[in-house]
Amino acid sequence: MFYSEELVEEIRSRNDIVDVINSYVSLKKKGNTYTCCCPFHNEKTPSFHVSREKQLYHCFGCGAAGTVYTFLQQYENYTFPESVVFLAERAGIALPQREMTQSERQEADYNSALKEVNKAAAGYFYYALRKKDGEAAMQYLTGRGLTPETIHRFGLGYARLYRDDLYRYLKEKGYADKLLQDSGLVRMDEKQGPTDVFWNRVMFPIMDLNGRVIGFGGRVMGDGLPKYVNSKETPIYEKRRHLYGLHLARHSKREGFILCEGYMDVIAMHQAGFDNAVASLGTAFTIQQAMLLKRYTDKAYLAYDSDGAGKTAAQKAIPILREVGISVRVIDMRPHKDPDEFMKNLGADAYEERIRQAESSLMFQVRMAAEDYDLQDPEGRTRFQQEAVKLVAALPEPMERDNYCEAIANRYFIDKKKLIEAVNRYGKYRTEQLRYQEAVREEKPQDIRRQERIKERKQQPQMLLLTWLVNYPDQLMPQLKGRLTPEDFTEPFFRELAKKLYKQYEETGEMKPAVLINQYEDIEQQTRAASVLQTVLEQEPSAEENGVVITELVRKVKEESIQYQLAHLQDYGKLQELIQERSQISGWNISFTGG
Repeated sequence: MFYSEELVEEIRSRNDIVDVINSYVSLKKKGNTYTCCCPFHNEKTPSFHVSREKQLYHCFGCGAAGTVYTFLQQYENYTFPESVVFLAERAGIALPQREMTQSERQEADYNSALKEVNKAAAGYFYYALRKKDGEAAMQYLTGRGLTPETIHRFGLGYARLYRDDLYRYLKEKGYADKLLQDSGLVRMDEKQGPTDVFWNRVMFPIMDLNGRVIGFGGRVMGDGLPKYVNSKETPIYEKRRHLYGLHLARHSKREGFILCEGYMDVIAMHQAGFDNAVASLGTAFTIQQAMLLKRYTDKAYLAYDSDGAGKTAAQKAIPILREVGISVRVIDMRPHKDPDEFMKNLGADAYEERIRQAESSLMFQVRMAAEDYDLQDPEGRTRFQQEAVKLVAALPEPMERDNYCEAIANRYFIDKKKLIEAVNRYGKYRTEQLRYQEAVREEKPQDIRRQERIKERKQQPQMLLLTWLVNYPDQLMPQLKGRLTPEDFTEPFFRELAKKLYKQYEETGEMKPAVLINQYEDIEQQTRAASVLQTVLEQEPSAEENGVVITELVRKVKEESIQYQLAHLQDYGKLQELIQERSQISGWNISFTGG
């Protein structure tokens, strides 16, 4: 850890987990906890619970769990130090300066230098656009309908005609050749020497969420090829993790995001008032980009080109967006190719209407399938119907499947009843197929599976006992003294967690689960511990019956401990002691005085 445990705990205690998580998703109070649909997986029924008392969250669907720090690491993709800094700023706590290790300092300095050189290059391109030899580039941009305000807002620039102009400028600024090469701005050629990657092109700075330049796209002004040249990936720029224009679009008041294919589409959309437009960066849309959008919205509109390539790209993006829980609609821009062309010919009002009329992603997929087959030919019509059945059968809600069956039946003159029957048959077949594939994937020798089941059964009482302990420490901890120690938990993870719980109770007289979880640096361990400590127990109707449950758990944990010690016994002088302990277990009785 970069900061002391005391400081980390102070920062956590001054950032209520309910308030922090509620700033990202809408929590609803339910009894003693707060719930919502999980932000980490797609679900219809809320299974994500946040406890203000324990300062923990836990999703009973996907298993995500942890403290406010863990949430930021999972949701914002922060490192632990970054989440500490974020929450310290939120709480108004000044962080002390710390000494970084040599490797950390080198990495931080390197990334900082890369950002500096990109910023310097962006300034140079911006300046060149406004000089005499940038007139052609400026005319190109204004000819595309861009205003000076828009050109300024997106920081557009011009890479001059000379092949080493930027290199010489940056060298005068004192940047080393290796840094310039690593930044993706300069190539080092043995024969030609240093040459600029971008020259005689209109330049589009690519910015991160905080508006810092991390790369560039350069567009040729004529018909030359390649049409676009993009920065290579660097430690500060991974294409799959960024979206063009998101640093502006995330502040939009409009509903959802509009996904476009290119820089000019995004810029034209923003200029027309659709400031929620973004684009992927020269690659196919990725799951990382979908998760990035999911931080801010659960709705997206696809505004990909209306040609064949655009339709294919849309069909690839749809399942990725659905996977993270984003509903998708497709904007029809026909007869125009892209948003830029549409805006020039029909204007913003017409585009607003197209957004209102946007087609559901599934009906779009069905329409694309219909275009692939000759519906007048019996074989073609059958294959189209089979494609439609597969698409509808993938929907999770029965009512939604029925509604789509009705819409498809009406549009393509198919018998609705037969279509629903086919969808249900395929759904059952697909379910069984997936179960079989999962079984094959997980297939193990019978003895290994049996051993794993035995191990899980043995560990279950340990996990449940820890859950009871953290929920009712004052009732249970005094009764366990002299009966059960952390060493009696045979599973290493539970034993370590028990040590932390026992120690905390001895030192403070209470249990604070969030404090304990902060002591784990590994996020998987944080999640596992949180899932144990956050679990809400279903109590029996009476204190007496709860006492029976607790007594049985304590006995099982102790019996397993003694059995383990006997199996690994090296000091046979202890044999009689273990046998005596075992004989006493049956007489134990743990009372439960309330909850």
